[in-house]
Amino acid sequence: MTACAIEPAVVYPRAECAITADGAYGARLARSGDSWFPERWTLDGPEPYAVPLPGNQPEEPGTQVLPMGDGRVLIHRPIDGRHTFALLYPTGPGTGELPLGAVECPDPGTPLRLLPPAPGGDRAYALALGPRSTTVWLVAGGAFGPEYVTEVPGRCSGGVWLDRTGRLLALDREAGGCTKAVVVDLERDGEVSPLLQISAESNDRLLLADADSGLLLIGSDAPSPGGQERLAWGVLGSTLPVRFPECLRIDGCALTPFAIQPGQMLTPESCGVALRVEGSAGSWVGVWRPAARQVRHFPAPEGWLAGVGLWSRDGELQLPYATGEVPCGVVRVRAEEPGEGMERGEGGESGPGCVSGAVTGAEANAEPGTETGVPAPVAVARPVPLQQAPLGRLVTKTGKPGNEVAKLVTK
Repeated sequence: MTACAIEPAVVYPRAECAITADGAYGARLARSGDSWFPERWTLDGPEPYAVPLPGNQPEEPGTQVLPMGDGRVLIHRPIDGRHTFALLYPTGPGTGELPLGAVECPDPGTPLRLLPPAPGGDRAYALALGPRSTTVWLVAGGAFGPEYVTEVPGRCSGGVWLDRTGRLLALDREAGGCTKAVVVDLERDGEVSPLLQISAESNDRLLLADADSGLLLIGSDAPSPGGQERLAWGVLGSTLPVRFPECLRIDGCALTPFAIQPGQMLTPESCGVALRVEGSAGSWVGVWRPAARQVRHFPAPEGWLAGVGLWSRDGELQLPYATGEVPCGVVRVRAEEPGEGMERGEGGESGPGCVSGAVTGAEANAEPGTETGVPAPVAVARPVPLQQAPLGRLVTKTGKPGNEVAKLVTK
């Protein structure tokens, strides 16, 4: 059965924030009345602050922005069937703009979207979605404006960086009626190789990856082919199958991972994973670690740029937000020990000088669920396809009663 979606007559920009890989800068489209303008956030100082970067006229719906590592903001504007790119930067009271050129697709209606900020911050990439293939473009950081990189057969979505150098890009490719994650090697003429296949018929998407620990967050319908997608985790390069924790199934709620704690070298089971939890009561923040096998719940700050945040290496989750009183702020969540709340660091466009305070929030731990064991840490220099995850189970009881370890075995 094919589901059809009716596009709205007017598509407004999403008021979310893209953050550089090192967490130094963010960029988003901010709103003033009915007008939209780019805004750069500085996040690595004592207090966060925002710098508006308005142009000569308000931005149109469909405009995208991306922060670069040097503090400039890349802007993508669809204009008359062409995709134009420029770098924005503050120049005293005004906004400087450095045109980079344009991408023209054979079909003027070809969608083109920016990929998440690349490691290093000096390059930016985009995907152009054709009817039978997807083109990867280098739109900032090249020698002569936008440059063609490679063409991947099939329609691709997603976009996850697998390393710290910006060489290995994972995409979710739809081909033959199924979606599978593949790797594009940008330094080997765009060579494409498979990354993830849980079963031949399943749809397997890569949602997040951490280059330090190798932890992967996966969305797959393998447990019930053609049914509801579930969250799973695996380890890059591991020969062990992926796992589908029961605690990542909450009735009536959708869970979307948006940040992984870095710096946990060779210990993926210790990584904190931040989740956006959406239910009938609204949205809030969940924190999960593979070793803990439970989700801790935190209230989202007012004005949270939903689904946006980053972890520090010492375990602090940072959630950017904007309200009428605080146009640029960050709530810091200490999710290491039970019972901790949030610390709010606030800063407006004027920079430092705002006060910090504690924001209390009740914590509700989900019941621990069972899963299929914790994989041994694996260090690899290049990703290899994850082993197919068989659905047959062999349960071996070990230790004291109640400490059963379920292992997946090949049929």
